[in-house]
Amino acid sequence: MEFLIEHYRWLLAFHVISVIAWMAGMLYLPRLFVYHVDAPKGSVTSETFKIMERKLLRVIINPAMMSTFLFGILMLMANPALLHAPWMHMKLACVLLLAGLHGFFAKTVKVFGRDENKRPAKFYRIVNEIPAALMVIIVIMVIVRPF
Repeated sequence: MEFLIEHYRWLLAFHVISVIAWMAGMLYLPRLFVYHVDAPKGSVTSETFKIMERKLLRVIINPAMMSTFLFGILMLMANPALLHAPWMHMKLACVLLLAGLHGFFAKTVKVFGRDENKRPAKFYRIVNEIPAALMVIIVIMVIVRPF
């Protein structure tokens, strides 16, 4: 525990780096879905989107989410009093929603990979806004701590 407290700023730095990478992927992946919808199934373009989506998920988004959770949990272990703050409850609720959306995106990558997408581009345009909205709430909770 003392190690975590002594290295709290390092944990925080790696947590923020991880969040930035996770959010970058979560904002970009549904945009790829928007374009993928219009690519004819079996086309070179569609196959390229499949590769891009799969690699973005596996190489960036998944590891970034895992490291976000790891460093976040370590920070909470170093400062468990944060778990009593109402703003932290709201932040964690939004993070769990973001993780659920992450799972939906992972499933969607598989759906596109099998050429089984049934949703229109408009659906993915709307879904593309959800990570940004959650990010705004999370940042306000952490920086402003309104309650």
